[in-house]
Amino acid sequence: MTKLDETLSMLKALTDAKGIPGDEAEPREVMKTYIEPYCDEITYDNLGSLIAKKTGSQDGPKIMMAGHLDEVGFMVTRIDDKGFIRFQPVGGWWGQVLLAQRVTVMTDKGNITGIVGSKPPHILSPEARKKPFPLKDMYIDIGATDREEAMEFGVEPGNSIVPYSEFTVMSNPKMLLAKAFDNRIGCAIVIDAFRQLKDGKHPNTVYGVGTVQEEVGLRGAKTASHLIEPDIAFAIDTGIPGDTPGVTDRDALSSLGKGPQIILYDARTLAHRGLRKYVLEVANKNKIPYQLDTTAGGGTDAGTIHISHEGVPSLSITMATRYLHTHASMIHRDDYENTVKLVVEIIKGLDEKKVKEIIKP
Repeated sequence: MTKLDETLSMLKALTDAKGIPGDEAEPREVMKTYIEPYCDEITYDNLGSLIAKKTGSQDGPKIMMAGHLDEVGFMVTRIDDKGFIRFQPVGGWWGQVLLAQRVTVMTDKGNITGIVGSKPPHILSPEARKKPFPLKDMYIDIGATDREEAMEFGVEPGNSIVPYSEFTVMSNPKMLLAKAFDNRIGCAIVIDAFRQLKDGKHPNTVYGVGTVQEEVGLRGAKTASHLIEPDIAFAIDTGIPGDTPGVTDRDALSSLGKGPQIILYDARTLAHRGLRKYVLEVANKNKIPYQLDTTAGGGTDAGTIHISHEGVPSLSITMATRYLHTHASMIHRDDYENTVKLVVEIIKGLDEKKVKEIIKP
């Protein structure tokens, strides 16, 4: 494996951590470890979202940056007589990406390796081979001989189940592969932005948030934003690229390596026009590449932040990420570096005057 530098080591630690919605303790602890040296204090909302605060050079507006800690996964619902695990998806899954994939079942006695069972093609009829297998009929094999043995291993209803995939630097070292880039990459960008702002001046108070339960309804973003009461907010997340076979420019416009995505609208948020104008001005002024895009389905934490309290001008800044909501996704390191740079420059310019200008109808 390629020797990991500081950024790659952080990305590995964040993506290797296991944390489905409602069970984000591992990635939250990793984020805390990395961001704590660069903030003034860390607090939490009552659902478990991490909130890092950094006070700037003056008592200016409150700026919220949110990356969500949780990843899509599954939950044990029951164990059958033969020791096979039945499960419930937690977050959005397309059933065709699951068969024969390795998973980790998290128990109080330790982690257990399992695999989503599949039939060999030898016993499938020609008709059966053409049909997608229903997710509701899938099971996980942990090698137990019966229910009692599975329970002895520590398996019980409610256990988290996490996709298994090792962090990998590809042959092209700018291409990175891992589980949970959605959205540990957003958490990493928040951490790196805090790192770069540590000794620099910014005329505001910045809140870097690792939200919980984004994949099941943007829940942690709602509670965290009510606690912070931000003046301006950014959801830092992953986005869909259109640069793979079978995806057309009607589905997605962006490509890996061409810069962060500025999301004009998605299913939960219309980008605030004043904030969008400001962000594009910052990107152009600093010659940071970017891509304008839209997402007809799905949404980011901005979906609940922007309608909290009296309303919070919000915008989603995302990174094009291949193979979202599967066991492994792929990003381009240049996009990561440029997204961090853009976020830092945005924050540096958000003084009280600029925020009033943005908010003004």
